[in-house]
Amino acid sequence: MNYQALTPELVVAFEAIVGPAHVLTAARAEATATADAYSDYGRDHTEDLHFAPDVVLRPGNAEEISEIVRLCHEHHIPVTARGAGTGLSGGALPVHHGVVLSTERLNRIIQIDERNLQATVEPGVINEVFQNAVKEVGLFYPPDPASKGSCSLGGNLAHSSGGPKAVKYGTTRDYVLNLQVVLPTGEIIWTAANTLKNSTGYNLTQLLVGSEGTLGIITKVVFRLLPYPQHNILMLVPFRQTEQAAEAVSAVFRAGIIPSGMEFMEREAIAWSSDYLKIPLTLPEDIHAHLLIELDGQDLDQLYKEAEQVYGVLENYDVDEILLADTAGQKDDLWRIRRNIGNSVRYNSVYKEEDTVVPRAELPTLLKGVKEIGARYGFKSVCYGHAGDGNLHVNIIRGELSDEQWNVGLRQPISEIFELCVKLGGTISGEHGIGLVQKGYIGIALKETNLNLMRGIKQVFDPHGILNPGKIF
Repeated sequence: MNYQALTPELVVAFEAIVGPAHVLTAARAEATATADAYSDYGRDHTEDLHFAPDVVLRPGNAEEISEIVRLCHEHHIPVTARGAGTGLSGGALPVHHGVVLSTERLNRIIQIDERNLQATVEPGVINEVFQNAVKEVGLFYPPDPASKGSCSLGGNLAHSSGGPKAVKYGTTRDYVLNLQVVLPTGEIIWTAANTLKNSTGYNLTQLLVGSEGTLGIITKVVFRLLPYPQHNILMLVPFRQTEQAAEAVSAVFRAGIIPSGMEFMEREAIAWSSDYLKIPLTLPEDIHAHLLIELDGQDLDQLYKEAEQVYGVLENYDVDEILLADTAGQKDDLWRIRRNIGNSVRYNSVYKEEDTVVPRAELPTLLKGVKEIGARYGFKSVCYGHAGDGNLHVNIIRGELSDEQWNVGLRQPISEIFELCVKLGGTISGEHGIGLVQKGYIGIALKETNLNLMRGIKQVFDPHGILNPGKIF
């Protein structure tokens, strides 16, 4: 695509739409000592990538977004929608510069409909803020990424984010009933209806969820909710053999138990995180992996029966003493350790994180294969993830690798990891998305026919290619 340069006249037009206080350029950032804040709009949590926007706009509603996008469509200006900047695939980076359209001011919980177990919210609402708001009225929004305290619902929608509770409750897409979307031409549409069943035409709602901001800009969402589970049991299970921890995952499900969380943590992952958080945790020398298993529901007696069944399954494996968290504080500490593994890896080393996913029974084979590939190519990895749904996060540690090895030499082993995923019936991303950093590998997972269908859809929605260009394919 041939994109046009941003002109002073367009900046003035943007000011008329959102107000001068919500238009930020590099020059203004320097003049107002906000250069660091401006620079942050060009990065996320993906490695050390940075792309400077020409202008940052912070609209306050769908109508303002419509006017902005219409102007950009007419003048062929790239537009990259951005949530909270916690992404791990470079999905919100303005690689062609242009406009970064921040949804941070679209942060209202518009309605919580207790009668219909639904809520209407804007995309800038932080995940945990929304969860807490519906919990206050006895309702439950399950999708809970590790960054739930800082990630926005709009970013979750862009990637159909998951989290620990996806194993029982599903990912973001499973809770979306209807979306208000601004199309690249500036038109505003609703994609469906606020109903649990809908068989009226193509499912535009599900097409938009997971499209990474390449087809439209979501400005409102109607979520379905559940009754809040009143009880939970949490256990930390130490394994002497890493692959046995992965094998036990499928065994628990075959026993008829569906945990609300089933997280795998390699020894180094849990050790780094507990040290990072200063939470004391005893790790015997012969323990090489842990499973964090949560059961939830409305009947505590039933949960204890299920816990006994889980114990029965674990008796078949070489495990040490199982820790049953007996206070809310202990449960919180264990979940904090799990949720901060990514932060602790970032604290300890430069790294690349690959978001692999396979059918859960294939997790031991994937884990073994990742370690074998690392041994052949001379890199170390720290692995953890949502074992219950086969989603393994592979953190490749830079260590002593040279610039050449790090920037070029890892392409082949990463390709081999993804090829193994596909061979095992999986794919190259479970929840982080393709974005920028994985687009070079998408051909491993999808045939050219599939990619051409996607390119055709992109062309229909966005004929000038202005929305989040340079991503996915």
